[in-house]
Amino acid sequence: MSYLLPRLTTKKEVDQAIRNTAELVLVLRFGREHDPVCQQLDDILSKTSNLLSKMAAIYIVDVDSIPVYTQYFDITLIPATIFFFNGQHIKVDYDRPDHTKFIGSFRNKQDFIDLVEVIFRGAMRGKVMVRSPIDPRNVPQYELLYKEI
Repeated sequence: MSYLLPRLTTKKEVDQAIRNTAELVLVLRFGREHDPVCQQLDDILSKTSNLLSKMAAIYIVDVDSIPVYTQYFDITLIPATIFFFNGQHIKVDYDRPDHTKFIGSFRNKQDFIDLVEVIFRGAMRGKVMVRSPIDPRNVPQYELLYKEI
């Protein structure tokens, strides 16, 4: 279902989307088109895009086509979903170590809808970090590994 969602293929397009999306939650899904988990997430995103059209703009970004953002947002696991509001990166507390992005796919459409609503309402009040409404059991588990330089 990823063909139903708009794609950002260059750094300039991503920059413009972040800068020019006003009064909407910008949802950027970083991943690969042929990955099965990305396909599952794209299905959820495409089915909810019309329902959330007054609150969110949803785009797909291929991690291989824009490596600068892959490195900047430290995307090592895919798919990764990142949220912005009026050019501001919105962080979400999922009861996990990383608040900057959602790793993996949502269990169902309602989890994604609830999350976008919470982000939208929090961002409209000026918050840059919100608490996730998703049940912690429905948030994918992963461990962060840090490499010393």
